[in-house]
Amino acid sequence: MSDNSTAEVKRLFIGAGCNRIVNNVSWGASDFVSFGAQNAVAIFCPKSAQILTTLPGHKAAVNCTHWLPSNKFAFKAKHVGRHYLLSGDVDGAIILWELSIADNKWRHVLQLPQSHKKGITCITGFMVCQSDAIFATSSSDGSVCVWDVVFPSSSGGDCKLSCLETLIVGSRPMVTLSLAQLPGNAGLIALAMGGLDNKIYLYCGERTGKFVRACELKGHTDWIRSLDFSLPIFSGEADSVLLVSSSQDKGIRIWKLSLRGSMANTEGTYRRSEISLASYIEGPVFVAGSFSYQISLESLLIGHEDWVYSVQWQPPSTAAEEGIGFYQPQSILSASMDKTMMIWQPERKTGIWMNVVTVGELSHCALGFYGGHWSPDAHSILAHGYGGSFHMWKNIGVSTENWQPQKVPSGHFATVTDIAWARCGEYMVSVSHDQTTRIFAPWHNQDPYTDGNSWNEIARPQVHGHDINCAAIIRGKGNHRFVSGAEEKVARVFEAPLSFLKTLHHATSEQSSFPEDLQVDVQVLGANMSALGLSQKPIYVNATHEIPDNVGNDGLDTLESVPDAVPVVLTEPPIEDQLAWHTLWPESHKLYGHGNELFCLCCDQEGKLVASSCKAQSATVAEIWLWQVGSWKAVGCLQSHSLTVTQMEFSHDDNLLLTVSRDRQFSIFKINRTGPGEIDYNLLVRQEAHKRIIWTCSWNPFGHEFATGSRDKSVKIWAVEKASSVKQLLTLPQFNSSVTALSWAGVDRQRNHGILAVGMESGLLQLWSLHVESTGGSIPTPGVTAALIVQLDPFMCHVSAVSRLAWRNRENNETCRSLQLASCGADHCVRLYDVIVD
Repeated sequence: MSDNSTAEVKRLFIGAGCNRIVNNVSWGASDFVSFGAQNAVAIFCPKSAQILTTLPGHKAAVNCTHWLPSNKFAFKAKHVGRHYLLSGDVDGAIILWELSIADNKWRHVLQLPQSHKKGITCITGFMVCQSDAIFATSSSDGSVCVWDVVFPSSSGGDCKLSCLETLIVGSRPMVTLSLAQLPGNAGLIALAMGGLDNKIYLYCGERTGKFVRACELKGHTDWIRSLDFSLPIFSGEADSVLLVSSSQDKGIRIWKLSLRGSMANTEGTYRRSEISLASYIEGPVFVAGSFSYQISLESLLIGHEDWVYSVQWQPPSTAAEEGIGFYQPQSILSASMDKTMMIWQPERKTGIWMNVVTVGELSHCALGFYGGHWSPDAHSILAHGYGGSFHMWKNIGVSTENWQPQKVPSGHFATVTDIAWARCGEYMVSVSHDQTTRIFAPWHNQDPYTDGNSWNEIARPQVHGHDINCAAIIRGKGNHRFVSGAEEKVARVFEAPLSFLKTLHHATSEQSSFPEDLQVDVQVLGANMSALGLSQKPIYVNATHEIPDNVGNDGLDTLESVPDAVPVVLTEPPIEDQLAWHTLWPESHKLYGHGNELFCLCCDQEGKLVASSCKAQSATVAEIWLWQVGSWKAVGCLQSHSLTVTQMEFSHDDNLLLTVSRDRQFSIFKINRTGPGEIDYNLLVRQEAHKRIIWTCSWNPFGHEFATGSRDKSVKIWAVEKASSVKQLLTLPQFNSSVTALSWAGVDRQRNHGILAVGMESGLLQLWSLHVESTGGSIPTPGVTAALIVQLDPFMCHVSAVSRLAWRNRENNETCRSLQLASCGADHCVRLYDVIVD
């Protein structure tokens, strides 16, 4: 293998949670779901339950996404070669994307001219024909814009975009919009909008622009949260469309907008003079063009116990009927903060709208649903919730309806701060500011849609009350353990319960048989959450289930009555409900010592020592504590730095500990294990290395060379010489952005050849080939040659700062051609790449 080796990088897995905002999710006619994950637009396939890609481009958090054509127009889009997606962010920017179905390639088509000054609150649209769409956007700056876009006839062509109208709606911004063609005249467009007052405003306009306010609909007693027009309903000759609205008053209203007659037609039944007072009894009458329309309240649906955040008409089935071309089903899906979604349909005989299906969370974890969506074929429904989580149900009944929960992608809904691999690489652990610790693992031969193993979240060992900053997996023999540090002064040690060990065995069963001796050792089945969500108590295998006699508390949902977890062995990848509650690990120890919030943790290769550091402004607080694994006694306090230590790593022979800090220096400590439970340590060297904060460091697995990366956009390679001094070997060429994460993997021990992964504040990743050579002479001094072997496509990278990079641990540490790299970042994503080195 020559020094200018090449590498091929494939995307294996993306885990991400959904931004916690209302109009964030859209299910398109393409049968893909789009959602915002921090500044990225993420696309997932409901069939394989995997996130396929993330689209980079937004500079702020994504609020809204909307497919053209959406699920409502799937019946028109059977043979469409290209689908389009609109996304809007909190800065008011809107981007149009194109998906080419043939090769599954995404393209950034254009960014709309900045017409909104503040965050986008809603995007809605419809296809006029295959190449033309009209869409409307609303923003919290109090404006609503209506746009027309003509799509290119060939792939890669330019889109023609024009702004038809900008409506200034005043100080109370609109949060929901719906567009429809008025019945009887396809050239007239109705725009319904609702927002932070109790009225629904209806505007009418032509395809050329100029929208005028037609009328207001009053009835709701709180803010309007969602509006959706049905497709035209054909009943006899009078055409009508239905508008469904939902509100924070917990009610849903259905309004009927029907054609009264043509004003131009003086011979007809309706003449101009006939808009009399009597005709207003049923509801408002308005004139658009040469037609007059009447709006009446069709029905009021009461059933939810909290704010109803979304309502959506069931999409027409793709089976075309003769003459009409489609049929609008009388069926509405609503999603509410009361943790339920309901399907409403009119009764056959009376025509009264009833709730026919209710699905939802029975647990305490979800705070409610922000939106509900039909699949294009209406066989599945999807909700997204307060915890950044998705929930999907599929109707698997044949003659009767039977809605069953389905597997969906999951992930963190805040910055992911740290990631670590299990000692043999069976799974990875990630921690985040969303106050959870999650475990992702491959599940063997799970899915016909993915070749090989699909990765899933298989456990959530820690659900905490503070943001979690760091974690370290204990690498030694024995049960799986990890230490995590949050925005508090204690580090917490967790140990795997029996239910997790058996679940992991199911997931990776081809690789290991479940050891019986472990079954004897591990007496803990699972863990329960404490009332304040800070420590997790073990549930023992042979514990008898006691029923507490709560005198006076008859089922009141107080702070103390947290329901008991039911740890179970999972035989297939779990859904959100099981993860949030039943896969906790018991906390076995707390490590007290630091004076400030913990910032960084690491464990040595043998699994005997854990080092911890905390946020610091002074030398005394910036001490690094060493803990002995097992007894969890503090066995050392290393003093060197004057500000926060940002990362630490033990060398691969465990003799040296490398630390880097905000004070722009690195330190190397020599660690001598003098006896059982005793260690001796001394500071070998402390050196100023960069001009700005040093964020990250990494050792060469085959020697005493290491790399440091800094805010000054540089990466430097150093070598420890004669176990006493440090020499700089190389500075890599300047990067375009701060270097925030590094990880050095060994490829070939004989030739001391490795790969350095570099992650930047911009979210981009690069892989460098590093070749360490010892030059001859009386005193051998190492030299290093470096070459950039791959710069990852931005569509594969993070869209915000990379927090941590980690190569998967391998059993044999000699030579390897196929490596796996995990990364996490501020864009809420955990990503896994397959790297094949030639």
